[in-house]
Amino acid sequence: MAGRLGGEDKGQMGEQTGGRIADRIQTELWELQDEGYRDFHAKLIPTVALEKIIGVRTPQVRTLAKKWAKDPRIGEFLGQLPHKYYDEDNVHAFIVEQFKDYGECLEQTERFLPYIDNWATCDMMAPKVFARHTDKLLEPIRRWISSTETYTVRFGIGMLMRFYLDEVSRPEYPEWVAAIRSEEYYVNMMRAWYFATALAKQYETVVPFLEERRLDAWTHNKAIQKARESNRVTAEQKEYLKGLKV
Repeated sequence: MAGRLGGEDKGQMGEQTGGRIADRIQTELWELQDEGYRDFHAKLIPTVALEKIIGVRTPQVRTLAKKWAKDPRIGEFLGQLPHKYYDEDNVHAFIVEQFKDYGECLEQTERFLPYIDNWATCDMMAPKVFARHTDKLLEPIRRWISSTETYTVRFGIGMLMRFYLDEVSRPEYPEWVAAIRSEEYYVNMMRAWYFATALAKQYETVVPFLEERRLDAWTHNKAIQKARESNRVTAEQKEYLKGLKV
């Protein structure tokens, strides 16, 4: 994988290719463009300008990323931030999540996070190797959720939701999410999503956060709404949660 290349190797490789790998990735993305999908998808990611969206469906982006991740020059593409197009960011995200070495994957993730400008790219990146290192991942998660960058915070909450609501769950984890204070819609929506998912998996542990009104009103009500829409929350629990709305 690209992360195994040293800085000198990557520099020499960049000189030899003249940036062509990024051009080739762009070319392949344009060949896969679906204008109807672009126009529809653009409405879902209002923080991204239409001209930045090529319009490639996610399964095709994932297939493209899987192919290019095997190219020994991919480090050049990963180092060329920011990318011009939203779809390139998604290729980047899907390449990063394929890294098998935890340290390399973490390094590439932290390098990329400041350049994420929308919820979709943020949420689609879920490095598989993180699942095997949940003990080590808590430190960067604490750092991410303390960030001033909207999508870095959102990513950190997403990792807590993905990897720490089952066997490795601890009571302090929802405390971390409840303590986040933000005016950003995409942060608070992820906080609400976290608590809705936590209610489905750790109901007895998490429902006191709503009973004691430990969240801001918007996040509180949105978490209840999402939980009541879930098939994993019982009818009795949904009725009780309805009574907790503020």
